[in-house]
Amino acid sequence: MNKQVYEKIEAWRNRKIEGRHAYVYLDGIILKRTWADEVRNVSILVAFGVNEDGFREILGAAEGAKEDKAGWGSFIANLKERGLQGVKLFISDKCMGLVESLSEYYPDSLWQRCTVHFYRSVFTNVPSTKVKDVAAMLKAIHAQEDRQAALEKAQAVAEKLKAMKLHTAAKTLEEGILETLSYTEFPREHWRKLRTNNPMERIMREIRRRTRVVGNFPDGNSALMLVISRLRYIAGRQWGTRCYMNMDLLFKGEIGYQIIEA
Repeated sequence: MNKQVYEKIEAWRNRKIEGRHAYVYLDGIILKRTWADEVRNVSILVAFGVNEDGFREILGAAEGAKEDKAGWGSFIANLKERGLQGVKLFISDKCMGLVESLSEYYPDSLWQRCTVHFYRSVFTNVPSTKVKDVAAMLKAIHAQEDRQAALEKAQAVAEKLKAMKLHTAAKTLEEGILETLSYTEFPREHWRKLRTNNPMERIMREIRRRTRVVGNFPDGNSALMLVISRLRYIAGRQWGTRCYMNMDLLFKGEIGYQIIEA
């Protein structure tokens, strides 16, 4: 019975990706599996996209020994082979090897670094007593009305951090701020949903809630199958059947884009 179920899940996982997906969110989750009588980590990489009608779709998931360039490269290559196209922006954390893989397979697409994860990188060099103040300063950068204003605000915040003797935090901000402003190239109405990888994080929390009761999986494939089963369930619920964005704001005016009137 498990074999029959696995075959259906695997067919859904490897189905052809239809249409264009302008925005694609990427992330990975670490689970435990038994390997030669030892418990080891296994990464499950997940992607979902927003199609040209504004609905979210689970695009795929794959097992990786770890979140490195080889794992991400293989996963992204599989998405492209299955038909993923029209991607204007990828949203993710700055995972090892992910950015390099994106530039290799989708050189014309932009990449948005999750602002929440970026803030955490800055916080690693900030005393706990000052984290709240620094968080407010960082959020003010991404609350600006356009890209230029955000860059000017970032420079002002960096100078303030230096005045607070937080030179390493200031350097982290200066070196990474551009990676967090790619969303400004897109319609303002989409900004809130593009700045962070929170939409994917919510999916990962749901998967974690389901996998926590299992503990250690007997092998990587069983871990992958459970994750895929949960993703398929999520996709069939309100998550995947409710319009997420008004994509007319992005595509209107492009050659070949037509609005079908009732």
